[in-house]
Amino acid sequence: MAGVSTVQNGSLSKLQSLHGIFAIYKKQGPTSADVLNSLKKALLKEAGVANPNPRKRKKQPLKIGHGGTLDSNASGVLVVGIGEGTKMLTTMLAGSKKYRAVGELGKATDSLDVTGNVVEEKSYDHITKEAFEEKLKQFTGEIMQVPPLYSALKKDGKRMSVLLKQGQEVEAKPARPVTVYSLSLQDFSPPLFTIDVECGGGFYVRSLVDDLAKGLSSCAHVKELIRTKQGQFTLEEHALKEECWTLTDISQALQPCPEPSGQQKNAKNSKSKHKSGPSESKGDDGDHNSD
Repeated sequence: MAGVSTVQNGSLSKLQSLHGIFAIYKKQGPTSADVLNSLKKALLKEAGVANPNPRKRKKQPLKIGHGGTLDSNASGVLVVGIGEGTKMLTTMLAGSKKYRAVGELGKATDSLDVTGNVVEEKSYDHITKEAFEEKLKQFTGEIMQVPPLYSALKKDGKRMSVLLKQGQEVEAKPARPVTVYSLSLQDFSPPLFTIDVECGGGFYVRSLVDDLAKGLSSCAHVKELIRTKQGQFTLEEHALKEECWTLTDISQALQPCPEPSGQQKNAKNSKSKHKSGPSESKGDDGDHNSD
């Protein structure tokens, strides 16, 4: 038993010595917070922590967070910070991201994606590929965008999506400046279309698809959304699948941050405590189904 205990202590020490950022693959379905908790639970279990409860914030042997929420219905790159790496997440949130989105013309939903209820139906027969591509030009560069009602953005400390589900009335947040670095049409097969977008922080693909369709005298919602890149992390090269959520694989994939000094270790800086990532307050194609 002493040998097993020594190995487990060694694994926990190795886990707690990890400081940096890496990317995991978030599958469609669970919230970003759920995925983060699954990752944390897997790592703590491997490190020999009995019955880990990743949702308890106090006395946790592992500090972990993510750098930008993905919708429950979305999949793709989720950047994770571990240890002192959680302090690097704000930079990831503000940095550029790439998405591939499949939209469906003719139907609008309250959540602006396929998980919501249809609230409007309009004709789309008049929309040509040429007209669609021409309209994309208006949404490239610095633009103003109104975030979706169903989002991780907060009102009076509570997520707008939670308030809506409770039956409360929620006013839309004011339009805010966002940046679109590139926007291109990959496929046009009405009612479906596929776009690639590279954007800055705080950008909502759901709002883009909704605004695009309105600009074409129709309506639309997001049917499928994949984040293909965030910062230097790409879906193909860097995003670890669930079977690779191990100490060994994460150690190899980790982009390290500077070793923390003794003073930094002892300093209690509440701003660095990103439990579910800084995205919950700012929003970034917000996880409107999160609990």
